[in-house]
Amino acid sequence: MTLLDGPRDFATLKTRIAERAQDMPRRLGQVAAYALEHPDEIAFGTVASIAVEANVQPSALVRFSQSLGYQGFSDLQDVFRSRLRERILNYDERMEHLRAQNIASSKASVLFDGFSDAAAKSIADLRERLDGEKLEKIVGLLAKAETIYLVGLRRSFPISSYMSYAFGKLGVHNILISATGGMAAEDLGFAAKRDCVLAISFTPYASETLKLAQTAAARHVPLVSITDSAFSPLAPLSKFWLEVNEANFEGFRSMAATLSLAMTLTVAVAERRSSAKSKIE
Repeated sequence: MTLLDGPRDFATLKTRIAERAQDMPRRLGQVAAYALEHPDEIAFGTVASIAVEANVQPSALVRFSQSLGYQGFSDLQDVFRSRLRERILNYDERMEHLRAQNIASSKASVLFDGFSDAAAKSIADLRERLDGEKLEKIVGLLAKAETIYLVGLRRSFPISSYMSYAFGKLGVHNILISATGGMAAEDLGFAAKRDCVLAISFTPYASETLKLAQTAAARHVPLVSITDSAFSPLAPLSKFWLEVNEANFEGFRSMAATLSLAMTLTVAVAERRSSAKSKIE
């Protein structure tokens, strides 16, 4: 089979897997069942991690991919990743969806109620999921850093820029990495092991943020991240990471929980540094 035999869209691929699963050898059928039940894990896991979760040998993933018409697992994985990109509506599509339900033409208070409900749900979910012990470890790591480098582009930029502003007001030395002037890589190039990088990104992950995080990790600069899944490409790069899942209203995702977490980290780090300084004095 050639690469062209493999479906290039997720809907067709899902249908092909379902049609062939019953006729596959036992191990490949096991992979098929796992792929249909855990598409996000297939999209962002590694061959080793997926093999462990599916309880098969890594070679089974390659054979499974080839049985569906792909040259290898990475080709199959690209289609699973495209599913995540496709399910995020662009802004024109979101507005069209609002109009279709007569929400866009309703009173502004209807929109406010919808966004408020999404924000409340996001914060409630974070309060339930947040790992307090991990949060304390992250605060400790950031508090010890000589300089905190904040990396959050595109949708996450309001969060990183707020943290930079607040850290500055609280006397915590930081550098906000932005795409302005194309100098992001150069700005991050000053980060060293005595510093810490905080990266923020959510599906669909900002490619520049991922590149910067990979660079920091390769240079052994401590990296912590705020992201939306254990299968986020930021997670395996990070010393610690925190998961935030924002609810959405008609395709527009809240940033309420992420901002609440950012405020918590900012104030907690400043307080930890102040307490440490007081003890020394």
